[in-house]
Amino acid sequence: MKKVQFTETALRDANQSLIATRLPYDKFEPILDTMDHAGFYSAEVWGGATFDVCLRFLNEDPWERLRKIRKKMPNTKLQMLLRGQNILGYKHYPDDIVRRFVRASVRNGIDVIRIFDALNDLNNLKVAIDETLKNGATASGAISYTTSPVHTLDKYVSMTKELAAMGVSSICIKDMAGILEPVAAYELVSAIKDAVDLPLVIHTHSTTGMAFMTYMKAIEAGVDVIDTAISPMSGGTSQPATETLYYVAKSLGYETGLDEDAIFKIADFFKPIRQGYIEDGTLNPISLTTDTRCLTYQIPGGMLSNLLSQLKSLGALDKFEAALLETPKVRRDMGYPPLVTPTSQIVGSQAVQNVLTGERYKNVGAEIKAYCRGEYGNTPAPIDPEVRAKILGELKPIEGRYADSLPTDTFEKAEAKLGDTARCEEDVLSYILFPEVAERFFAKRREKEEKCVKYSITRMEEA
Repeated sequence: MKKVQFTETALRDANQSLIATRLPYDKFEPILDTMDHAGFYSAEVWGGATFDVCLRFLNEDPWERLRKIRKKMPNTKLQMLLRGQNILGYKHYPDDIVRRFVRASVRNGIDVIRIFDALNDLNNLKVAIDETLKNGATASGAISYTTSPVHTLDKYVSMTKELAAMGVSSICIKDMAGILEPVAAYELVSAIKDAVDLPLVIHTHSTTGMAFMTYMKAIEAGVDVIDTAISPMSGGTSQPATETLYYVAKSLGYETGLDEDAIFKIADFFKPIRQGYIEDGTLNPISLTTDTRCLTYQIPGGMLSNLLSQLKSLGALDKFEAALLETPKVRRDMGYPPLVTPTSQIVGSQAVQNVLTGERYKNVGAEIKAYCRGEYGNTPAPIDPEVRAKILGELKPIEGRYADSLPTDTFEKAEAKLGDTARCEEDVLSYILFPEVAERFFAKRREKEEKCVKYSITRMEEA
């Protein structure tokens, strides 16, 4: 019987794309047991922006969040998104830190690590893939899909073969902006299935309105797994709805492995949660609309919601349209990078700056300077030389693989600096990725524990 499986994204990418990752553990904990018995191929629950937001906004330890999910979902493969040499941060980290982070992720409950690089520079995936496999987890090598003069079918197939040679367990077509057209999906899935004998996963967003058609053509071409979001967390900048695609696949004679009662219980659970985020303004109506202009400016779901938040905080929502139009221009100048974290933030932030100042590249941040130096890897096409010269000034481009030039004692220095504040290796890794944010979190954690101790002592004295 024909078969297609489902990865549920409600707890990670749907959450990130629609509500800027503001979904705390306590809100979804009651439904985890039902999700565990729904028959998903995997549940994407961690990685991406969840780590940063847990520490920065939700006052949660992301490692503890993962362990809690693992305990509640012992029967389902838990999946995370890893940015290769960027891990979950916004710059490159030394190889030993990448390896430590991968080991810790698997140790705390991750089964599947989807590994991508924002530039599709496969040199930035090797270490993470190698360590994932060494620790017995599934290494899913991802291709960041985009369109440009230098992104061709032959190029994507070549990348797939290179990933297979690295030993990946599966291949993922990662379409972060919903720009993969149905016919192109059929051709790409067919070509990859012909090129390598590996399970193939496809990921897209509903932003442009093509996602359902794209998935159906991918299924027709033989894709093995599709990423979907339970209906209240679906649509717009998120993934297409799990239940809808379940029904369509079932009607076409495909075995999905899904429990129909379970997925509708999950949908019913998330309906009031979604409504709450609409009422408090977290879920912006713009994130729920179909916007075919994404075919031009290629902004992924998470980037779109964060762009809205950034402009709102600056009191410049009236510049939204101008920022969208500027984004593909900056992308062209930067050598056509796929717009996925961290390049989406780099390109998006620069587009905002260009619009706000009224002069292109008058204000440039440290990240885009690092990008132009080569700290993120090899760009798909050369960076515009005049723009690069304006951004870099006296700075010189680097040569070779940037990670090779990074210090090898990063962990030891961080561990020494934290002292007793760090209670485990995971704390040190949190600090290395987000130093100031982690320190604030550790301080709040200590303050909360001291209050609990004081309360307990008071109750004992009263007794």
